[in-house]
Amino acid sequence: MDLLNIKYEKYKLANGLEVILYQDRTLPVVAANIWYKVGSANERRGKTGIAHLFEHMMFQGSVNVPKEKHFKYIQEAGGSLNGSTSLDRTNYFEKVPSNFLELILWLESDRMGFFLPALTQEKLSNQIDVVRNERLERYDNQPYGLAWEILVSNLYANDHPYSWLTIGSVDDITSFTLDDVSSFFKKYYSPKNASIVIAGDFDSDQAKDSVEKYFSGIPGQNHIEGKAFDQSSLHENKFIVHKDNVQLERIYLAWHSEKAYSDDDSSLEILADILTGSKNSRLYKELVFEKEIAHEVTAYQFSGKLAGSFIIIATAKPDVKLSELKEKILSELDNIVKSGVTEKELQRSKNGIKSGFIYSMQNIDSMADQLNSYNFYLNEPASFNLDLKRYNNVNSGNIKNVIEKYLTKPYVELHVIPQTTE
Repeated sequence: MDLLNIKYEKYKLANGLEVILYQDRTLPVVAANIWYKVGSANERRGKTGIAHLFEHMMFQGSVNVPKEKHFKYIQEAGGSLNGSTSLDRTNYFEKVPSNFLELILWLESDRMGFFLPALTQEKLSNQIDVVRNERLERYDNQPYGLAWEILVSNLYANDHPYSWLTIGSVDDITSFTLDDVSSFFKKYYSPKNASIVIAGDFDSDQAKDSVEKYFSGIPGQNHIEGKAFDQSSLHENKFIVHKDNVQLERIYLAWHSEKAYSDDDSSLEILADILTGSKNSRLYKELVFEKEIAHEVTAYQFSGKLAGSFIIIATAKPDVKLSELKEKILSELDNIVKSGVTEKELQRSKNGIKSGFIYSMQNIDSMADQLNSYNFYLNEPASFNLDLKRYNNVNSGNIKNVIEKYLTKPYVELHVIPQTTE
């Protein structure tokens, strides 16, 4: 897989900022991608959602960049930008024509180093309203929208940082003060807690000079050590019924599994693909096409830095009992344990993963983000070959083993049913 042996340069500034440079002169564009090692897992009960709220706040201006100007400057340069927050990290990214690299480095450095003096109660109140409305629209007022919150709050212990939504609770979101936001920034938005990838068409020496110019003067502050958590487990099955404004009943089954890049993570991902990854996958073919008892079915392995979970979701056709869907799902898992999966199924899944790898490398935005992701989880930006090898090495025995190891253990079962159901 020589195609995946990419060349890059990684170094650190004196203040602790990690810098990763990857040159690709194919197109006259350049991307900058910053990961801050903070997400909702760094929060606590009563203060949930501040990592995501802070992502919004970072677009509200800094000392030298007035509110709304970050978007304006990038878009007027013909570029694009955004940010996102997960359990484990927050990232900010831009892509611009090559000659505007210095612009995006200046913009990112200004909000990294000079955000607090521009912080106002008006800006905070405005974004609290925005995030509160986002929470209501995407979760509270969305059909099946509260399912994930119910699942994780039952799957994980109350003090586990994966037991709440990244967006936080409405009560917590509306309670944040300027002191909360200021303290959060001082604790986590430090060069020592960040890495920046510059990818695309640029001159290496000029990029280094610009990084030094804009970021080296920002104080490093203290490094944040991550908190360790014991492997989560359930002692018995949990059964929950949630009435919602939905038309069709839906069942969720959730098990504890493995965290990102652990030994079984890739086997669980391939299992999910074999179960529901295509129209020819086992559960999709049986439940949706052959027996016509499910409107849709999906399975996936969620892998975080601290823990993982394996989820299967099936939406029933009218007049079909969720107990019937559950029986068919568990029966198929048992069938795989007894008989394994075919080489054709394995190869189809591996080919899909491989093509996804290759496709992601054609997009400089995705490439920059993947380099940062590998750096965050594995401390090696160019881990494409290592990652792909994990999937290539999976065999039928591995698939059987992960079912027995994880999916025969206690699980959370959630039924979302129409409010009119008695």
